[in-house]
Amino acid sequence: MNRYISASGRKVFVRASRQAGFTLIEMMIAITIGLGILAGLVGVLATNSGNSRSNDRTSELMTNGRYALNSMKQELRQAGFRGYTWAEPGTPGALGALGNECLEAGATAGSFVANIRQGLWGAQSLNPFAANCIPAANYSDGNDLLVVRRLDNLPATTLSANTVYFQSSYAAGQMFRGTAVPTLFGSPTPLASFPVKTYVYYISPFTEAANESPLVPALRRVALQSDGSMASELVASGIERMNVQYGIGGAASTTQYVNIINGSSSDLTATDWDSVKSVRIWLLARNATTEPGYTNANSYVMGDRAAYVPNDSYRRQLFTTVVELRNGR
Repeated sequence: MNRYISASGRKVFVRASRQAGFTLIEMMIAITIGLGILAGLVGVLATNSGNSRSNDRTSELMTNGRYALNSMKQELRQAGFRGYTWAEPGTPGALGALGNECLEAGATAGSFVANIRQGLWGAQSLNPFAANCIPAANYSDGNDLLVVRRLDNLPATTLSANTVYFQSSYAAGQMFRGTAVPTLFGSPTPLASFPVKTYVYYISPFTEAANESPLVPALRRVALQSDGSMASELVASGIERMNVQYGIGGAASTTQYVNIINGSSSDLTATDWDSVKSVRIWLLARNATTEPGYTNANSYVMGDRAAYVPNDSYRRQLFTTVVELRNGR
């Protein structure tokens, strides 16, 4: 741009300075390069986010599966523990009303809880107990069920009115309930009275409630409470399937594993369950939510069951272990 400036009566012609800037083409090139860099960063962030979610799902599977398996292992190692007593338990004392006791069809009230001589029992692919113990809607069809009975690790220092105990001495032992300790062989003072522990492990189609969304399967157990009732407890969320086999025989090399053994869970006499020396467990853990773009077509084999191929979008992890029973008779 040109302009005239008057100085001392003279007119001077001054040429305006030329201003530099981006041309339209340069601006478009810069924007294109910037968009390319931004797209690359978004791609890296998306990949990292996907990897992080995948790692979280794997961590969820490992945490739930290992915790569930370790919880069962700890109880199985103590199955059949009867304090100081190795002899057959004496006739149980009066146990009174036991709320929500796990009874098979035809079993007598009190016979399940009283059966402390049977440290281990199981059912294959069914729930044999009454609905007050495990309602049909709370049991995931096709899964095994496992019962573990034992005494607490430590004897009671004081007795409570409704708690079920086992008085234990070297020569004899007897189950009772409350604060009145029964007499053993004429002695009113047994060595100790231990609280009784009874657990029934099963797979539930939900973790907390049947109306939860999404439904997340879980390993739960019905446990004998201090008030003499039995109540459901959560062991680990995200456990979808459970299969149990029982080892019978001598040395590990000659152990034969079977799926089921004859004998009722309320039979107070000797049964074939007394010959179980070890237990083999399979637990299948599943994520709580689906993973977009992922299809699980893996084949999961649990014992001699038919392979399970889910064909859905949940990630899974199979856990298995063998537990040697320490208190076999």
